[in-house]
Amino acid sequence: MSTPKGTLYLVPTPLDFGCDAQALITDVLPQETLRVAAGITHWVTENAKSTRAFLKRVDAHVPLAKTIQENTITELPREVHKKGDHTGDFDAKPLLKAALTGADVGLVSEAGMPAVADPGSSVVRAAHAMGLRVVPLVGPVSLLLALAASGLNGQNFAFVGYLPQDGAARTQRLRDLENLAQKTGQTQLFIETPYRNQALWDALVNGLQGHTRLARVSGLTLPSMRVHSQTVQVWRSAGKTQISGEPTVFLIGK
Repeated sequence: MSTPKGTLYLVPTPLDFGCDAQALITDVLPQETLRVAAGITHWVTENAKSTRAFLKRVDAHVPLAKTIQENTITELPREVHKKGDHTGDFDAKPLLKAALTGADVGLVSEAGMPAVADPGSSVVRAAHAMGLRVVPLVGPVSLLLALAASGLNGQNFAFVGYLPQDGAARTQRLRDLENLAQKTGQTQLFIETPYRNQALWDALVNGLQGHTRLARVSGLTLPSMRVHSQTVQVWRSAGKTQISGEPTVFLIGK
Protein backbone atom coordinates (compact mmCIF):
# COMPACT_ATOMS: atom_id res chain seq x y z
CA MET A 1 0.00 0.00 0.00
CA SER A 2 1.40 3.40 -0.99
CA THR A 3 2.01 6.07 1.64
CA PRO A 4 -0.62 8.84 1.58
CA LYS A 5 0.79 12.13 0.37
CA GLY A 6 0.96 15.16 2.60
CA THR A 7 -0.89 18.43 2.08
CA LEU A 8 0.54 21.80 1.07
CA TYR A 9 -0.91 24.43 3.40
CA LEU A 10 -0.73 28.10 2.42
CA VAL A 11 -0.23 29.72 5.81
CA PRO A 12 -0.88 33.48 6.14
CA THR A 13 1.14 35.48 8.64
CA PRO A 14 0.46 38.80 10.39
CA LEU A 15 0.98 41.95 8.32
CA ASP A 16 3.29 43.58 10.88
CA PHE A 17 6.61 42.31 9.48
CA GLY A 18 9.12 45.18 9.66
CA CYS A 19 6.81 47.34 11.79
CA ASP A 20 7.71 48.79 15.17
CA ALA A 21 4.57 47.31 16.76
CA GLN A 22 3.06 43.86 16.45
CA ALA A 23 -0.56 42.81 16.42
CA LEU A 24 -1.70 40.12 18.83
CA ILE A 25 -1.57 37.05 16.61
CA THR A 26 -4.93 35.79 17.83
CA ASP A 27 -6.48 39.07 16.63
CA VAL A 28 -5.44 38.46 13.01
CA LEU A 29 -5.30 34.67 12.65
CA PRO A 30 -8.19 32.37 13.61
CA GLN A 31 -7.67 29.49 16.00
CA GLU A 32 -7.92 26.87 13.26
CA THR A 33 -5.11 28.50 11.27
CA LEU A 34 -2.94 28.56 14.39
CA ARG A 35 -3.78 24.92 15.13
CA VAL A 36 -2.83 23.73 11.66
CA ALA A 37 0.34 25.84 11.61
CA ALA A 38 1.41 24.42 14.98
CA GLY A 39 1.18 20.89 13.59
CA ILE A 40 3.32 21.50 10.51
CA THR A 41 7.00 20.55 10.77
CA HIS A 42 8.19 21.18 7.18
CA TRP A 43 8.19 24.69 5.75
CA VAL A 44 8.99 26.42 2.47
CA THR A 45 9.53 30.09 3.11
CA GLU A 46 10.60 33.46 1.84
CA ASN A 47 12.78 34.02 4.90
CA ALA A 48 13.78 31.44 7.52
CA LYS A 49 14.38 34.02 10.26
CA SER A 50 10.92 35.55 9.92
CA THR A 51 9.38 32.05 9.83
CA ARG A 52 11.05 31.11 13.10
CA ALA A 53 9.73 34.34 14.63
CA PHE A 54 6.24 33.48 13.35
CA LEU A 55 6.42 29.97 14.83
CA LYS A 56 7.47 31.46 18.16
CA ARG A 57 4.33 33.60 18.13
CA VAL A 58 2.18 30.59 17.24
CA ASP A 59 3.76 28.49 19.99
CA ALA A 60 2.78 31.08 22.59
CA HIS A 61 -0.89 30.20 21.94
CA VAL A 62 -0.85 26.70 20.43
CA PRO A 63 2.10 24.42 21.32
CA LEU A 64 4.13 23.35 18.29
CA ALA A 65 4.26 19.66 17.37
CA LYS A 66 8.07 19.97 17.37
CA THR A 67 10.40 22.62 18.67
CA ILE A 68 11.33 25.42 16.30
CA GLN A 69 14.82 23.94 16.02
CA GLU A 70 13.34 20.59 14.99
CA ASN A 71 11.23 22.12 12.22
CA THR A 72 12.64 21.82 8.70
CA ILE A 73 12.63 25.30 7.15
CA THR A 74 13.74 25.67 3.53
CA GLU A 75 14.14 29.07 1.92
CA LEU A 76 13.19 29.76 -1.67
CA PRO A 77 16.29 30.60 -3.76
CA ARG A 78 17.49 34.19 -3.91
CA GLU A 79 16.69 34.50 -7.61
CA VAL A 80 13.04 33.78 -6.84
CA HIS A 81 12.98 36.84 -4.58
CA LYS A 82 14.62 39.04 -7.20
CA LYS A 83 12.67 37.95 -10.28
CA GLY A 84 9.58 36.33 -8.82
CA ASP A 85 8.45 32.77 -9.46
CA HIS A 86 5.16 33.41 -11.22
CA THR A 87 6.60 32.97 -14.72
CA GLY A 88 7.04 29.21 -14.49
CA ASP A 89 10.83 29.20 -14.81
CA PHE A 90 11.57 27.77 -11.35
CA ASP A 91 10.95 24.09 -10.55
CA ALA A 92 9.90 23.84 -6.90
CA LYS A 93 9.16 20.11 -6.83
CA PRO A 94 12.35 19.24 -4.87
CA LEU A 95 11.15 21.53 -2.07
CA LEU A 96 8.09 19.35 -1.57
CA LYS A 97 9.70 15.91 -1.46
CA ALA A 98 8.74 15.48 2.23
CA ALA A 99 5.09 15.56 1.17
CA LEU A 100 5.61 12.44 -0.94
CA THR A 101 6.33 10.50 2.25
CA GLY A 102 3.25 11.84 4.02
CA ALA A 103 4.48 15.01 5.72
CA ASP A 104 2.38 18.15 5.49
CA VAL A 105 4.27 21.20 4.21
CA GLY A 106 3.56 24.84 5.03
CA LEU A 107 4.20 27.62 2.54
CA VAL A 108 4.72 30.96 4.25
CA SER A 109 5.90 34.47 3.40
CA GLU A 110 7.12 37.31 5.57
CA ALA A 111 3.68 38.92 5.76
CA GLY A 112 0.19 38.05 4.57
CA MET A 113 -0.82 35.30 2.18
CA PRO A 114 2.03 33.50 0.39
CA ALA A 115 1.96 33.55 -3.42
CA VAL A 116 -0.13 36.76 -3.43
CA ALA A 117 2.17 39.76 -4.02
CA ASP A 118 4.90 37.50 -2.62
CA PRO A 119 6.88 34.47 -3.85
CA GLY A 120 5.34 31.02 -3.65
CA SER A 121 3.30 30.42 -6.79
CA SER A 122 5.95 28.01 -8.09
CA VAL A 123 5.50 25.89 -4.97
CA VAL A 124 1.74 25.79 -5.47
CA ARG A 125 2.15 24.80 -9.12
CA ALA A 126 4.59 22.08 -8.12
CA ALA A 127 2.13 20.74 -5.55
CA HIS A 128 -0.57 20.44 -8.19
CA ALA A 129 1.84 18.72 -10.58
CA MET A 130 2.75 16.23 -7.83
CA GLY A 131 -0.86 15.47 -7.01
CA LEU A 132 -0.76 17.08 -3.58
CA ARG A 133 -3.78 18.58 -1.86
CA VAL A 134 -3.47 22.38 -1.64
CA VAL A 135 -5.26 24.14 1.22
CA PRO A 136 -5.20 27.93 1.75
CA LEU A 137 -5.74 28.86 5.39
CA VAL A 138 -7.67 31.90 6.56
CA GLY A 139 -5.74 35.06 7.40
CA PRO A 140 -5.09 38.66 6.33
CA VAL A 141 -4.51 39.57 2.67
CA SER A 142 -3.37 43.20 2.57
CA LEU A 143 -4.47 43.89 -1.00
CA LEU A 144 -8.08 42.91 -0.40
CA LEU A 145 -8.26 44.71 2.95
CA ALA A 146 -6.90 47.87 1.34
CA LEU A 147 -9.26 47.61 -1.63
CA ALA A 148 -12.31 47.17 0.60
CA ALA A 149 -11.30 50.18 2.72
CA SER A 150 -10.52 52.49 -0.21
CA GLY A 151 -14.01 52.97 -1.62
CA LEU A 152 -12.66 52.24 -5.11
CA ASN A 153 -14.06 49.69 -7.55
CA GLY A 154 -13.93 46.25 -5.95
CA GLN A 155 -15.64 44.56 -8.90
CA ASN A 156 -12.78 45.17 -11.35
CA PHE A 157 -9.24 45.59 -10.06
CA ALA A 158 -5.62 44.64 -10.76
CA PHE A 159 -2.50 44.36 -8.65
CA VAL A 160 0.50 45.57 -10.65
CA GLY A 161 3.29 45.03 -8.12
CA TYR A 162 6.08 47.59 -7.84
CA LEU A 163 6.43 50.66 -10.05
CA PRO A 164 9.76 51.65 -11.68
CA GLN A 165 12.22 53.48 -9.43
CA ASP A 166 13.46 55.74 -12.23
CA GLY A 167 11.51 58.99 -12.11
CA ALA A 168 10.68 59.26 -15.81
CA ALA A 169 9.76 55.59 -16.13
CA ARG A 170 7.63 55.78 -13.01
CA THR A 171 5.76 58.84 -14.29
CA GLN A 172 4.99 57.08 -17.57
CA ARG A 173 3.83 53.97 -15.76
CA LEU A 174 1.54 56.06 -13.54
CA ARG A 175 0.02 57.74 -16.58
CA ASP A 176 -0.60 54.37 -18.19
CA LEU A 177 -2.28 53.02 -15.07
CA GLU A 178 -4.33 56.17 -14.66
CA ASN A 179 -5.54 55.98 -18.25
CA LEU A 180 -6.51 52.35 -17.74
CA ALA A 181 -8.39 53.18 -14.55
CA GLN A 182 -10.26 56.05 -16.18
CA LYS A 183 -11.18 54.16 -19.35
CA THR A 184 -12.20 50.86 -17.79
CA GLY A 185 -13.02 51.72 -14.18
CA GLN A 186 -10.47 49.12 -13.09
CA THR A 187 -8.82 49.96 -9.76
CA GLN A 188 -5.02 49.76 -9.89
CA LEU A 189 -3.19 48.56 -6.76
CA PHE A 190 0.57 48.70 -6.19
CA ILE A 191 3.10 48.68 -3.38
CA GLU A 192 6.55 50.06 -2.65
CA THR A 193 9.48 49.35 -0.35
CA PRO A 194 8.47 51.32 2.77
CA TYR A 195 11.44 53.70 2.79
CA ARG A 196 10.44 54.81 -0.73
CA ASN A 197 6.79 55.44 0.18
CA GLN A 198 7.26 59.21 0.34
CA ALA A 199 8.87 59.47 -3.10
CA LEU A 200 6.08 57.41 -4.64
CA TRP A 201 3.39 59.42 -2.90
CA ASP A 202 4.86 62.71 -4.09
CA ALA A 203 4.98 61.36 -7.66
CA LEU A 204 1.33 60.32 -7.42
CA VAL A 205 0.07 63.63 -6.07
CA ASN A 206 2.13 65.69 -8.51
CA GLY A 207 1.72 63.50 -11.58
CA LEU A 208 -1.91 62.35 -11.69
CA GLN A 209 -4.94 64.30 -12.91
CA GLY A 210 -6.91 66.21 -10.33
CA HIS A 211 -10.13 64.21 -10.74
CA THR A 212 -8.40 60.82 -10.29
CA ARG A 213 -9.12 59.16 -6.96
CA LEU A 214 -6.02 58.24 -4.98
CA ALA A 215 -5.94 56.11 -1.81
CA ARG A 216 -3.28 54.80 0.51
CA VAL A 217 -3.69 52.23 3.27
CA SER A 218 -0.87 51.64 5.75
CA GLY A 219 -0.30 49.67 8.96
CA LEU A 220 -3.12 47.23 8.23
CA THR A 221 -4.36 45.34 11.33
CA LEU A 222 -2.22 47.53 13.62
CA PRO A 223 -3.41 50.26 16.02
CA SER A 224 -1.52 52.72 13.78
CA MET A 225 -3.56 51.76 10.70
CA ARG A 226 -4.37 54.69 8.42
CA VAL A 227 -6.84 54.68 5.52
CA HIS A 228 -7.03 57.77 3.30
CA SER A 229 -8.97 58.11 0.04
CA GLN A 230 -9.55 61.42 -1.81
CA THR A 231 -9.25 62.92 -5.27
CA VAL A 232 -5.79 64.07 -6.28
CA GLN A 233 -7.03 67.68 -6.28
CA VAL A 234 -7.97 67.38 -2.60
CA TRP A 235 -4.55 65.94 -1.81
CA ARG A 236 -2.84 68.82 -3.62
CA SER A 237 -4.94 71.40 -1.82
CA ALA A 238 -3.87 69.92 1.52
CA GLY A 239 -0.20 70.60 0.74
CA LYS A 240 2.71 68.23 1.12
CA THR A 241 1.85 65.21 3.25
CA GLN A 242 4.38 63.21 5.23
CA ILE A 243 3.36 59.58 5.01
CA SER A 244 4.13 56.51 7.03
CA GLY A 245 7.16 54.30 6.53
CA GLU A 246 4.97 51.28 7.32
CA PRO A 247 3.99 48.77 4.63
CA THR A 248 1.47 50.58 2.43
CA VAL A 249 -0.88 49.69 -0.41
CA PHE A 250 -1.51 52.48 -2.96
CA LEU A 251 -4.63 52.56 -5.16
CA ILE A 252 -5.82 54.73 -8.03
CA GLY A 253 -9.21 54.69 -9.73
CA LYS A 254 -12.20 56.69 -10.90
